[in-house]
Amino acid sequence: MNRRDSIKALGITALSTAVLVEACKQPETKTEVAAPAETTKEVGREQWEMDRDKKLKSETFFDMHEMATITVLADIIIPKDDVSGSASDAKVPEFIEFIVKDIPEHKVPMRGGLKWLDIYSFNKFQKSFVELSSSDQLSIVDEIAYPKKARPEMQAGVAFFNRMIDLTASGFYTSEIGVKDIGYVGNSPNQWAGVPDDVLKQYGMQNVKI
Repeated sequence: MNRRDSIKALGITALSTAVLVEACKQPETKTEVAAPAETTKEVGREQWEMDRDKKLKSETFFDMHEMATITVLADIIIPKDDVSGSASDAKVPEFIEFIVKDIPEHKVPMRGGLKWLDIYSFNKFQKSFVELSSSDQLSIVDEIAYPKKARPEMQAGVAFFNRMIDLTASGFYTSEIGVKDIGYVGNSPNQWAGVPDDVLKQYGMQNVKI
């Protein structure tokens, strides 16, 4: 199983049980990040919620360099493939920008982790992480992506990258692109086409009219 398949499996679990969101200590993932809150009443939402979202979206936490680094990391975690777009295509960096403002406990670990990543990159390659070649970026990621294999001195990076995985998967698999990537359809009224042939055959009922 490659890295994207692993994240997809994690995303499926998140959609079905909300465990992923809880692991990030997020009381509720906001799925309307890309859409600006207007004064029009939204179904199921109070006015104070819409006002709060609008206020948070008007604020900026990460600077341009930090956002560029987040974008690179998110696309390493969930790259574009033949099935769907990448994390950045699904606006995951914007999702993360919103979430750290919505849930401030992410602010220090995320900013500290980004700083750690650049310091480590400068010490190893004399460049910031976003300035590295793709192969050098992946070489650093491989040092922090696997907790059981990581060296003790890399634990700060491991903790940061784990948080990045959680936030990236949360953002991607609650986006339109991510839901399509999983293949989740949901309930479709008036679409019943009968019991699938393979199921009927499994139970020896392929010749039974239902």
